[in-house]
Amino acid sequence: MKKLAYTLLSMMLAVTVTAQSLPGKKATLKALRLTNQYFANKWPDPGKVTFVKKERPSNLWTRAVYYEGLMALYNVDKKKAYYDYAVQWGEHHKWGLWGGTQTNNADNQACGQTYIDLYRIDRKPERIRDIQACLERVKNSDNVDAWWWIDALQMTMPVLTKLGVETKDTGYFRKMYEMYAYTKYKHGENGLYNPADKLWWRDKDFDPPYKEPNGEDCYWSRGNGWVVAALARVLNELPESDPHYQEYLTDYKDMLQALMPLQREDGFWNASLHDANNFGGKELTGTSLFVYGMAWGINNNIIDKKTYLPVIAKAWSAVLKDCVHPDGKLGWVQSTGKEPKDGQPVAYDKIPDFEDFGLGCFLLAGSEVYKLKK
Repeated sequence: MKKLAYTLLSMMLAVTVTAQSLPGKKATLKALRLTNQYFANKWPDPGKVTFVKKERPSNLWTRAVYYEGLMALYNVDKKKAYYDYAVQWGEHHKWGLWGGTQTNNADNQACGQTYIDLYRIDRKPERIRDIQACLERVKNSDNVDAWWWIDALQMTMPVLTKLGVETKDTGYFRKMYEMYAYTKYKHGENGLYNPADKLWWRDKDFDPPYKEPNGEDCYWSRGNGWVVAALARVLNELPESDPHYQEYLTDYKDMLQALMPLQREDGFWNASLHDANNFGGKELTGTSLFVYGMAWGINNNIIDKKTYLPVIAKAWSAVLKDCVHPDGKLGWVQSTGKEPKDGQPVAYDKIPDFEDFGLGCFLLAGSEVYKLKK
């Protein structure tokens, strides 16, 4: 009963907010170029290691998400500098993975999304050699429980889909579903997806009986954003003839429907989706990933434009107005973590522990918004 009341209140709030116009294409592209240039200026050497408490190579997941965004930007703004920057990154790492081809960590496999995209532009075998060797091994293994946290879905599902398309080997699609289904139905007590709320618990530490301060389930915004992005990127390439295409599509649509009434009056989504008072400030990454998923759905005629365009317009207007600094730095980015309290307080002037993945989320959203027709 409490959840029903919460949902009804959220829907009423969503209906009463003022309609917002979608920012113009020029404004969106200007923001994408500005923020990307800020990062490129700060990191002129794409192979330079990162250091946040400890040294990490630059093909870690945070940087991989940035390059996904950069390739999305390159898709709508064909600047050779974007392509060259991505190629230099891949070449520095010899197109390899952190942990090598034996890694089972989805975070270490995320770089494969960009490696494959670059291979599609210039079909040099070395660009996909290691990621294919890694996921060929995964495909042929009995392991199905490696995705124990929902972020992993976005890190590896699109790679498996791309490899399946490139090699015409449906075994990659089969393995992807086996692992997805284990995460959805079995990890934790009864899987990490709650079919009642159409949202995901980040991992088994947050499924019931864990509760937010207001008694609601803990649904972390960015974690659910990763799932939305994963499903959009899978559906973008997976053949509709795949036996599990409809399940992915249903989960994608159900999530967007559940997210719509949770949007705040200012256009953002809370870090804690069902508890507005638990770190209830603005947050860019989850909001950007939801915008990305919704805009992709409209652009591909999968969701209703009249229903979702106002939601996107409100969110993207807020992100451009409130998050983009004059020099291209992004504010209101929650640092790395796994739940609403991590990286708090999030603020306009606070630089997160890693600046790359937040920009990647922003570029993914903006590049898809750029393709929208008013």
